[in-house]
Amino acid sequence: MLKENLIRIAVVDDDEDDFFIIREFIRDIEGANLEVDWINNYQAAIEKIKAGAYHVYFVDYRLGNETGLDLLQEAAPMQLDQPIILLTGKGNKAIDIQAMQRGATDYLVKSDLTTEKLERCIRYALDRIASRTELKERETKYRNLFKGSKDAVFISDRNLLFTECNEATTALIGLSNEELLNHTLFEFIIKAAEKERVNQFLEEEKDFSDLEIELSNHDGETRLCLMSCSFQRNGHPQHLIHGLIHDVTNIKKAELANLQAQKLAANERLIRILAHEIRNPLNNITLAGEQLQLPGDDIDKQKYLIDIVQRNSSRINKIITELLDLTRPLELKFEKHALQEILDESLTLATDRINLQKIKVHKNYPASPLEIEADKSKLIIAFTNLVINAIEAMEVDKGELAVSISALPNEYSVSIRDNGKGIPEEYLPKVFEPFFTSKKNGTGLGLAACYSIIESHKGNIQVESKVNTGTNFIVNFSR
Repeated sequence: MLKENLIRIAVVDDDEDDFFIIREFIRDIEGANLEVDWINNYQAAIEKIKAGAYHVYFVDYRLGNETGLDLLQEAAPMQLDQPIILLTGKGNKAIDIQAMQRGATDYLVKSDLTTEKLERCIRYALDRIASRTELKERETKYRNLFKGSKDAVFISDRNLLFTECNEATTALIGLSNEELLNHTLFEFIIKAAEKERVNQFLEEEKDFSDLEIELSNHDGETRLCLMSCSFQRNGHPQHLIHGLIHDVTNIKKAELANLQAQKLAANERLIRILAHEIRNPLNNITLAGEQLQLPGDDIDKQKYLIDIVQRNSSRINKIITELLDLTRPLELKFEKHALQEILDESLTLATDRINLQKIKVHKNYPASPLEIEADKSKLIIAFTNLVINAIEAMEVDKGELAVSISALPNEYSVSIRDNGKGIPEEYLPKVFEPFFTSKKNGTGLGLAACYSIIESHKGNIQVESKVNTGTNFIVNFSR
């Protein structure tokens, strides 16, 4: 029994008598809503096929100077969904094979035709086409999801050698699709421990989700990602891997910035209270110091005491000023300035310390100016602070300071790297917090102020460090 909807059938045959016979067989199919038309020449058949005029085509092998095989070959590039069934006067296995190779849905011998055979053939052809259409629709849907995903989606072998990637993968890694096919994902995973963990999952053929990894792309950018992989186990000999990588770099940066802002807000309240409470007795100390300058019996001792009072008073006053500056909203005046100029002026301010410590300075700047909207004086304070921190971390006559600027696809990146004593890993998350310091006489406010200035320029700052190897402060500004 065929469907109730009208099914249009074309018989392509240059013999009208054969058409009448086939039409009668089809009309005898019970319960079918069928319409049968005759097309008597090759070219007219091609035009109707192009137009998609019919649901099913029965095509005779002999069509004047052309054959049904020629028609199949010409119709193949059209990628049509309508089934084409080849008819011949006599059975011929070679023609049967060629017909199937060229896309025929079925192959029938005219002398063997019956109503039952034609009914079964039409039903089979329509069901097959319906299944193929559904499969194509699913393939198109998933292909669109694959291509359009904002996350990196890829297919690889079990060694994570890329075999297929979407555009988000090429954007994340920084290589074209063709270039990526010569690389494995392992080449871009930074940490050895993370490589080992991923490899362990692969060796055990375990699916995994949201594994945190750090990737270094082709441009040298570090990206924080969540990686998920699953094995295709449906009999494929190589066990293909379907992978997804979600870039969470910006989310992590936003979380850190929000956390830092909360810490700064909490410290601001404490700072204001401390500043108010300390300044009152400080004024008294200052006044007392002035009174001690009056002539006395032991002038030398008096001068010594005065010096102590005044020196410590100045020290306290300086700390309070720094505290209040840290809490006061920055008043910024933005203008176009080249990063090269700002860094050079920062290095100039630190020249005395550089010379005293006998530090070697290596600069790596692009030839053309990289300009950003900035409050020049404030940024000079931030960069000078970073440079001085680097100088203080290095040994006399052994220090090397590398200052570089690079233009990345979406941002400008400044690197201030030293070969000093480095920062222990457990301290790294705290370096920008107010009052945190590993220096003997430090206040722990310099890097906090530096963080605040860079954040006010809509930039971000990161620190990488290894004990006894050195530290690298990386500052990024949007282009």
